Amino acid sequence: MPRRGTSPAKDLCMGLPPPRRNDDVVCFSHLRWGFVYQRPNHLMARCARDRRVFFFEEPIFEATAPALRTEEVAPNVLTAVPVLPQGLSPAEIADAEGALLHEMAVRFSIRRPLLWFYTPMALAFADRFPCSATVFDCMDELSAFDHAPPELVAREQALLARAQLVFTGGLSLYEAKRQRHPHVHAFPSSVDAAHFARANRPDVKEPEDQRSIGRPRLGFFGVIDERMDRDLLALLADAHPAWQIVLIGPIVKIDAAALPRRPNIHYLGPKSYAKLPDYLAGWDVAIAPFALNDATRFISPTKTLEYLAADRPVVSTPIRDIVHPYGDAGIVRIADRDGFVAAVEETLAESAEVRRARRVAVDAVLARTSWDSTWNAMNALIAAAVVARSGAAAGDASCTTI
Repeated sequence: MPRRGTSPAKDLCMGLPPPRRNDDVVCFSHLRWGFVYQRPNHLMARCARDRRVFFFEEPIFEATAPALRTEEVAPNVLTAVPVLPQGLSPAEIADAEGALLHEMAVRFSIRRPLLWFYTPMALAFADRFPCSATVFDCMDELSAFDHAPPELVAREQALLARAQLVFTGGLSLYEAKRQRHPHVHAFPSSVDAAHFARANRPDVKEPEDQRSIGRPRLGFFGVIDERMDRDLLALLADAHPAWQIVLIGPIVKIDAAALPRRPNIHYLGPKSYAKLPDYLAGWDVAIAPFALNDATRFISPTKTLEYLAADRPVVSTPIRDIVHPYGDAGIVRIADRDGFVAAVEETLAESAEVRRARRVAVDAVLARTSWDSTWNAMNALIAAAVVARSGAAAGDASCTTI
């Protein structure tokens, strides 16, 4: 794959392993690879250990003719970003994306790949693309998010009708989708425990922009959007001005000016996945101050296990997929807005004995899950679906056969 940018076709293919039938994956994502390293990145990076992955992102609009901007972002993972002229209608956008998708397939000799959807909206241009099978990895209830396209619900229904397998990013989503498809499987967010355990190493150097912030520190990393309880942040900051609240991540879909501003609230911006353990090492409590609204009803935050793998005590609002199983197991303290300050106080006052007991329980949970095991289980289901349909007509572009 190319190291950077767009190159002529012969250069784009240099270094790629030869294509094999049903070996490639084309992943349609509403999240850009370089945005926040989360579920799509973890799974597609592991998928790419055995096959080529083409990560097809949403378009960007410039004053230019349609083109496909490509970049190798990980071993065997190529991002493909449609660059389209401004002012196109939705139908014209779909036509242009479809043309670029087929151009990519010709350029890289992609033949009947597995199609992997994170966004049902991609079905508008990928619905007739020949493939071996279709997977819908439903990581969020996107229709509940602010600014969701009005046609999203109908597109999801069409994708459910087409897909051979549906994976969900949490148990709440599983319960919501299980009656809508015959092959729905729950795969809650997992963790690379070894990566985050680095927060406990004595040689970890605290990042410069956090080093001067006082203690105790309450920390959060992730996307800062409509899911964040902004009133709760202000409440925490005002209740204990000595507490320092560190927030790491991009601010999207909300006005940054609407976020609470206090001397003890520190917005440090996005940080790389590689650096997150270095920040966690300097936190006394990790927090998940999510609002309780439509956008958080089905979330299964990846950060929960990441916090725990770093051996940080966690306080969270009562998000269902955090309450069950982590609150039930006593390894995450759960509190609503009214009780959150007290929950943090209790956490900061915990004895060493309490923390050691929680560490034992956390280790047992971590031993049962990893992104590697999640991907292996998904891959086995995909392989079984391929075998089950191996005798069907190979040329059916609807992907109801493999």
